[in-house]
Amino acid sequence: MRCFIAKSLLLASLTAFAGQSLAAGKCERLVATGSPDAPPYLWRDPQHPTRLIGVSADLLTRVAAELGIQVELLYGGKRSQALEEVNSGRMDLLIDAPLTVAGLDTLDYVHPALVQNDYLVWTRKGSSLNFRSLADLHGYPGAMSAKSRPTHAFELLANERLQLTRPDNLTQTLQQLLLGKVDYVIAGRYSAGVVARTLGMGNDLQASEQPVDRPGLYVALSHDSACNEPWLRGQLAKKMTELAASGLAQEVLQRNLDRWQAEQVRPVGDIKKQ
Repeated sequence: MRCFIAKSLLLASLTAFAGQSLAAGKCERLVATGSPDAPPYLWRDPQHPTRLIGVSADLLTRVAAELGIQVELLYGGKRSQALEEVNSGRMDLLIDAPLTVAGLDTLDYVHPALVQNDYLVWTRKGSSLNFRSLADLHGYPGAMSAKSRPTHAFELLANERLQLTRPDNLTQTLQQLLLGKVDYVIAGRYSAGVVARTLGMGNDLQASEQPVDRPGLYVALSHDSACNEPWLRGQLAKKMTELAASGLAQEVLQRNLDRWQAEQVRPVGDIKKQ
């Protein structure tokens, strides 16, 4: 009887160990994609156009490495095409997914968000527009890039209370502000700052201190991905919680801001950034 019990315990231990090993080793490689025009968070590598680089890419690569998983960050086309690649299961995850009700039909979002994107109110220096709340923008013409991805709540509020035009990209949006065609622009803290400097208008614009919106950019696994299983989702959530508390994101952000700024040497007309 003692021999039988010992063998049973040994078998149970081996089975549990095998189950843990299978869970940890089931997915050794992830293929990720995202928006190719959202610097400093994500954009195409000019040296390797099939790859994506940026803050989100660096942070996910670090998290995956700690889990012993290899991540390939591939260009999947423009934003809508990248989303389709993930929805279909041809790629495993979207690295910069905004949290939407529609997205829940095809994606499992990992919480917390990988990064937060601050949207500020930008005005011309010396502007009489004194922004403290959205109410202060009432009656003033403004603009926000069509490529912006605010939260759903802010989108509804803006549509109801603000007079916004939607230029194709951030370059055109900031140019409208500088030319006086609009009185303010709602744009990302870092993307607008770098584009403004690239266009030579860094000293002509100013931004609000507090964000008007702060959407999160999430890692989202496709429902149809073979890698989408509880162990991976749980480990990703754990690592991202640790990441949020570490302060590492700010260091990675600054490094990518410097990298993106260094790339902006081509003609202004070619810059199509968010």
